[in-house]
Amino acid sequence: MSDAMRDLRLPRELCDAAEQRFGTRFEKLEDFLTYVLQRLVSENAEQMDQAEQRIIEDRLRDLGYI
Repeated sequence: MSDAMRDLRLPRELCDAAEQRFGTRFEKLEDFLTYVLQRLVSENAEQMDQAEQRIIEDRLRDLGYI
């Protein structure tokens, strides 16, 4: 993976909610978003069982990402 980075603009309330909910598992919001996006675009994403994929989608929907 390249070290090149992109800047994104996200609603403050959404970022605050994600940090409160997942802050104990991820040091920074960027780490959380990187983890989620990597999981969603990985070749193995299709191999996830439907229940796990539904949970991830529900969490992202609750956070306003989808």
